[in-house]
Amino acid sequence: MGIFNKEKKIDEAYVKKQASKTSREDMDVTISKEEDIEEKIANSGILEKYASLTKLMLKMLKDYKNGLYTEVPWFTIGSIIFSLLYILNPLDLVPDFIPVLGYIDDLSVLTFALKFVETDLHNYLDWKIEEADNT
Repeated sequence: MGIFNKEKKIDEAYVKKQASKTSREDMDVTISKEEDIEEKIANSGILEKYASLTKLMLKMLKDYKNGLYTEVPWFTIGSIIFSLLYILNPLDLVPDFIPVLGYIDDLSVLTFALKFVETDLHNYLDWKIEEADNT
């Protein structure tokens, strides 16, 4: 998985660049680490307000992978994959064992990713509601 190249700063360009490097194998890893990702976010304090969004992103990834929801660009999928794997990585740009500061970079990456995928998450929610209404 070559998406964790150390760079000096986390900004929109960094997240875009790393999201564009993600692969289907990275998607499989992300989905297989679902419980670990959810646990880390729930227990981080700083990131816990993103717990429900994280669950939604993981559901969208799984529906995409299973071919149930395909109306989403790969960049959105890549942004979700990168941000969730970044959060899971304890030795990212600022190691998570550093109190408070260790989660600032995770929060930055997640915030940029959410900016990129917000519309697609809303579309996915609309699709989920429509699917539920049709059953």
